[in-house]
Amino acid sequence: MNLFDAVLFDRDGTLVEDVPYNNDPALVRPLPGARAALDRLRATGLRLGVVTNQSGVARGLITAEQLHRVNTRIEELLGPFDTWQVCPHDEDAGCLCRKPRPGLVRAAARDLHTTPERCVVVGDIGRDMEAALAAGSAGILVPTGLTRRPEVAAAPAVTADLRGAAEMILQRDELHPSGPRTPHTAGTVLVVRPDSAGDVLVTGPAIRTVAAGAARVVLLCGPRGRAAAELLPGVDEVLEWRLPWIDPEPDPVAADAIGALVARLDAAGADEAVVFTSFHQSPLPTALLLRMAGVGRISAISTDYPGSLLDVRHRVPGGIPEAERALSLAMAAGFPPPPGDDLRLRVKEQPPPGDDRRRPAGPYVVVHPGASVAARAAPAGLQRRIVKALTAAGWNVLVTGSIGEKALTADVAGDFGTDLGGATGLAGLAALLAGADCLVVGNTGPAHLAAAVGTPVVSLFAPTVPFGQWAPFRVPVVRLGDAAAPCRETRAAVCPIGGHPCLAGIDPAAVVAAAELLRSGRRP
Repeated sequence: MNLFDAVLFDRDGTLVEDVPYNNDPALVRPLPGARAALDRLRATGLRLGVVTNQSGVARGLITAEQLHRVNTRIEELLGPFDTWQVCPHDEDAGCLCRKPRPGLVRAAARDLHTTPERCVVVGDIGRDMEAALAAGSAGILVPTGLTRRPEVAAAPAVTADLRGAAEMILQRDELHPSGPRTPHTAGTVLVVRPDSAGDVLVTGPAIRTVAAGAARVVLLCGPRGRAAAELLPGVDEVLEWRLPWIDPEPDPVAADAIGALVARLDAAGADEAVVFTSFHQSPLPTALLLRMAGVGRISAISTDYPGSLLDVRHRVPGGIPEAERALSLAMAAGFPPPPGDDLRLRVKEQPPPGDDRRRPAGPYVVVHPGASVAARAAPAGLQRRIVKALTAAGWNVLVTGSIGEKALTADVAGDFGTDLGGATGLAGLAALLAGADCLVVGNTGPAHLAAAVGTPVVSLFAPTVPFGQWAPFRVPVVRLGDAAAPCRETRAAVCPIGGHPCLAGIDPAAVVAAAELLRSGRRP
């Protein structure tokens, strides 16, 4: 199964020179390298489409016939497209198709008999990327001299030209090779992801892939990821251990503790292991202990020279979404995805909350104000205003958090939201999110839990880590916050800038607008 089925391009400024309200085919000028990039994508079997705003029609500056002749000329110069999706409305029409709304992307996916999650949108301005994210698609920005710097900073991926966009798409797809393959079969496979709940959740598609070729799967996780590990399909046993080279609050490395871990790994009886890590982590300390425990075949992504610690040393370029990165390792280890798997995040289906009277009968939105890392949480005062604004707009608002966050959730809920702080574990939160219209949350585990149950996310995303790697995977998203703030890609755990400027400036009205935009974007 290929990672993508289709690539959808903005027209003006992306494929051809931007001539405002162009009604003359003679003025069509393809951008440099456009034809070669498109032909390269076509040669791989990807279907191509165009998604374009053309408000000149509504303004009376372009007739339908002129628009058709311009588009026909574009195809003469750049080759055929499999679908054309055009919004002829102006900004005041309130239509669902005009970018940054996701209507054109969704329509193109339907026309191409695929889903938005299996499409890439390539454009030159922020609204192209916003439409892609709101549809649940991947997005690649190709900036021009007119692209604003904040739009570049907020984009999930950026490249210099269409040639680079094609290379990026094919590189991501080639990490997940398709076609007839003989699946690797194994007995007991130990999969390792000793991080937080969000890290474990984004590894879910890769673990399902391993499970399809294994008789039994044992997941080694840390205490922060245990609850998420229990929710993953394909896991037969969970082994919990705090690894001092991974845990953010590590215990000292002690010989007796390491010896006990080696003995426990040996007792798991694994025939082989797949060690999943984030892009900034090394798998080699874990691989060493697995060797000491007698595991015969070990696969991992490693930049560092592994010597004899790894049997499958996989390499992945930077900027790849974490779920795709993990999935590519599983495939490199010899485990192709099972037929029909959509490669999305998943959790085991949870029963709905029983007679919890605090859960509204009608539509609702969940606000989760906490975060596993303080730098990624929006200020409580802002989140309290967000709850008030959502309530004023007619939403039922549930505020969730852990037992340790009860004071925070009570403060944020105030007199307007329903405080559910400490009332749900992770499984209960999954069930609650499955019924929500959307989740308002920072870059933390519940964002990925929402993606796993198909619920859209209003992402109050602190840019301390790359959005393209850590955005909620294959689910509709609206990103809010200052993507170009000074904390960008510092990986800071505590906000290094006074006043938390990356998130403090979010307008609660923008959150309300995002929730309304995502209302119809739930995964079927």
